Amino acid sequence: MRVREHMVSPPQAVAPETTAEQAAVRMREGEIGCLLVVADGELRGIVTDRDLVVRCLAGGASVKTPVSELMSSPVVAVRTSADVATAYRALHDSGVRRLPVLDGRGRVVGVLSVDDLLLDVLRRLGDLLGPVARTALREPPAP
Repeated sequence: MRVREHMVSPPQAVAPETTAEQAAVRMREGEIGCLLVVADGELRGIVTDRDLVVRCLAGGASVKTPVSELMSSPVVAVRTSADVATAYRALHDSGVRRLPVLDGRGRVVGVLSVDDLLLDVLRRLGDLLGPVARTALREPPAP
């Protein structure tokens, strides 16, 4: 399985000068937990709902603070062509919950989250256990 099969696309992006308040409103309206920070078509960072809370609100910054001062950078990212195992390793090794996904030219084309991979695992488990459950239901209980 490839990353492109599980990523959410198109990604939501903002410019580095976007304020924390504007970013929070975009996240609320889009029901998303992160925004990619892009300038001149290049990925510069990622800002998450947690960044807004910890680095801005709890950190004493103004809601007018630009996301460029709150974002995580450099960003751990994966390519669309990468296999899912590569994404698992990147998530595990970096400790992040979301990975921007880049195409062959290095342009941002999606986001892959731990939640996206969890849903895939649960679907696969359901597919695996479905036949087992049907067989178990047809067998009489052991005495």
